[in-house]
Amino acid sequence: MRENFMSDTLSSGRALPERVKNELRFRQITVSNKQLIAGKFWRIEFTGEELAGYHSPGFDDHSKIFFPDPQTGRLRLPEITEEGIVWPGGERPAARDYTPLFFDGKSRLTLDFYRHEKGVASDWAENAKAGDMLAVGGPRGSLIVPADYRVQLFVFDETGLPALQRRLAETHAEKLILLAFTDESLVKNYLPSLPDNAELTCYGAGSMNTDGVRHSLQQLASLELPQDDYFIWLTGEGESVKMLSDYFTGQRDCHPALVRGVAYWHRKG
Repeated sequence: MRENFMSDTLSSGRALPERVKNELRFRQITVSNKQLIAGKFWRIEFTGEELAGYHSPGFDDHSKIFFPDPQTGRLRLPEITEEGIVWPGGERPAARDYTPLFFDGKSRLTLDFYRHEKGVASDWAENAKAGDMLAVGGPRGSLIVPADYRVQLFVFDETGLPALQRRLAETHAEKLILLAFTDESLVKNYLPSLPDNAELTCYGAGSMNTDGVRHSLQQLASLELPQDDYFIWLTGEGESVKMLSDYFTGQRDCHPALVRGVAYWHRKG
């Protein structure tokens, strides 16, 4: 089931990004293959008959990944009832949001897990082997962004690379700007290729913080945006994403539907 719950056009006649609702299902999936990508990501391919009907039309969709109990290895799946989602025994497993990198339309789903210390998902991926199981739910909704906005800006750190890879495979921008709060070597080693018109600036790993964002705003101040013919995608650390979003929707008076800010993680303390 797919339900369109927002569709509109801009004053210029260009289409706005469109939000669609997907059928919510929970599926059990099994590890079939695992490889290290750019030294920083575990690319894990999953298979499963329950993946039939899985749908992820948006480049930065989020599927909820549920992990087995680390002590018992038991994997719990919820039930969908008329009253909503019900967890047997009231116990919810650890879960994280991940962007699907690739789905073959049948029974193979690929996810990239960023490697970092003391993370539920990262720790699981480090030790994952063929035959291990997870559960995946959603994505419940997707944002379908027109591929041909004239100017497209993508601001990201390591965690945004899987979604960016999906977007670059579909976009047709006249001007494409990539601002990476990570190392240039990682961006170029992770992405299969960069479009010829891509302008890449890298600020280095660990730079997505208040000072780093302020520095990037100096460069962004000179960015010219055509009337209603651009798309801005901001992702990474929560406070940094908010600073960038406020800048574009406030100081630059950008159309809020053309600025998408998504916090992929939050700094503790």
